[in-house]
Amino acid sequence: MISLGLITGCTTSNVLGPDDGTGSDQTEATLGYVNRLREGRGLSSLVGDPVASVAAKYQALRMARAGKMKHNIGWRDSFGERMRGQGVTLPAAENIAMGQEDAERAYQAWFHSPKHLENMLGNYRGLGVAVAQNSASGNRPYWAMVLCS
Repeated sequence: MISLGLITGCTTSNVLGPDDGTGSDQTEATLGYVNRLREGRGLSSLVGDPVASVAAKYQALRMARAGKMKHNIGWRDSFGERMRGQGVTLPAAENIAMGQEDAERAYQAWFHSPKHLENMLGNYRGLGVAVAQNSASGNRPYWAMVLCS
């Protein structure tokens, strides 16, 4: 069943190019924490989703470049439009964090936030997580998690 989820993914899309800055996929480092949480609550496990991972990396890079931990950056920004434009299957959710040194600490921040916890326990199938840093924002780590159907 896991291989089927990995093959189908949420959908296919390529948003980022090779010179988009310093971001890294942290899905594998985070997936075990989220799945242990979900399994402990009797929920199905999530699978790493390549499209959600690209969307998470894009958001982490946007926040790092702007030096702001915000879902929407700019006056015309829209979460739904951003997800649709990146090929993420809706409904979807996004958790963001700033300053955590590793995936475990980012997960703990989300776990201790009621809305972020609700997202991790939601009716989703796929997950992508990324972290990005930018010298313009003091190399502070910016984290994004995208959950998709």
